[in-house]
Amino acid sequence: MSPVTSPEASRAPGDGTPGGGAPADGAPADGTPADGTPADGTPADGTPGGRWLGGRRLGRGAGRRGLGRGGLDRGGPGRQAGAAAPAWALGAGGVATLLLVVELAPRLGFVDARFLPPTSQILTALAERLGTPEFWIALGQTLTTWFTGLAISLVAGVVLGVIIGSVPVLRAVTASTIEFLRPVPSVALIPVAILLYGTGMASTLLLVVYASFWQVLVQVLSGVQDVDPVASDTARSYRFSALTRIRTVVWPTTVPYAMTGLRLAASVALILTVTGELLIGTPGIGKLLGVAQSSGAVESMYAYVVVTGLLGVAVNLVARALESRVLFWHPSIRGESAS
Repeated sequence: MSPVTSPEASRAPGDGTPGGGAPADGAPADGTPADGTPADGTPADGTPGGRWLGGRRLGRGAGRRGLGRGGLDRGGPGRQAGAAAPAWALGAGGVATLLLVVELAPRLGFVDARFLPPTSQILTALAERLGTPEFWIALGQTLTTWFTGLAISLVAGVVLGVIIGSVPVLRAVTASTIEFLRPVPSVALIPVAILLYGTGMASTLLLVVYASFWQVLVQVLSGVQDVDPVASDTARSYRFSALTRIRTVVWPTTVPYAMTGLRLAASVALILTVTGELLIGTPGIGKLLGVAQSSGAVESMYAYVVVTGLLGVAVNLVARALESRVLFWHPSIRGESAS
C-alpha cells in the first residue's frame, strides 16, 4: 500500500514552487518583495518609506507614536471617507436642541408658560437686563467676590499644601482633621457666616474660601507626595536648603497638581459665590436672581440663570487656557505620552 502524502509534500519542484518554499513569483522566503523592497518597508531606492500594514504605508511617525488618528497616512487610501464632526459642532448642536425644546415645550402645552417661558422670551428679557447699569454693577460684584475668594484659596492651599506635604509629621497629624473638615458642605456654614459677618461680602467670601480651599490643598498634597524620592535624596545628599529643595525638586512636580486644583476651585468658587448671593443676600447676580424670583419676574429669573451658566463656561475656558499656558512644557499639554 502506498504511503499517504499531503499535497504539499507531493508537489514537485517543477510545478512552479521552488524547493526552498519561496513563492512562485521569485520573492525570497524572508518576506522581501520581488521588486527588491526590503520587508521593513524601505523602497528599493533606499528612501525610508515608513512602515506597512495590510498593504498600506503608515506614516513615518507611526512606529514611534502609534497609529495616530486613523492609523494611516492622511492622504493615503486608509483615510475614511466620513470624518466625524468636530467637537464644537456637536456641542453647538446640543445647545441648539436644548433651546428648541425650551421654545416648543411651553408653546405646545407640555409645560405651563408661567413657570417655563419660551426661549425667545427669556432671550428678550436677557437683552433688556444687559441694557441696565444695575446688571453690570451686579456682575462686577459677583466677579469681585469670586476672584477674591479664589485668590485667597489658591495662596493658602499652595502654601499649606507644600509645607504639610514636605513634613511627614505634619501630614500625619493633619490627615484626620483634613478628612473630617473637607466633606462638610459649605452651605451648612451659612448660619455661621451670617452670625459672624452679617449679609455683606465677607459672609459669601467665607463660603467661597472654605469650599475652594480644599480643592487646591488636596491636589497640592498629592503633588508633593508624588515627588521622585531619588531626586529628593539627591538634593539632600548635596545639602540643598529646604527652600532650594522646594524650588528645584518639589515645585516642578507639584505645579501640574496645583493647576488642576485651581481649575476645580475656580468652578466651585463661582458656584458658592452665586449661592451666597442668592441665600445670604450679598450683592451680585445671585441676589438679582432671588429678587426676580420673589417678584414673579420669571423671564428675568431665567435670564439671570443663563448668565450664571455663561459665567461658568467662561471661567472653565479661562482656567483651561491658563493651565495650558503655564504647563506648556508638560507632556499632557503637548499631546505626547510621558516617557
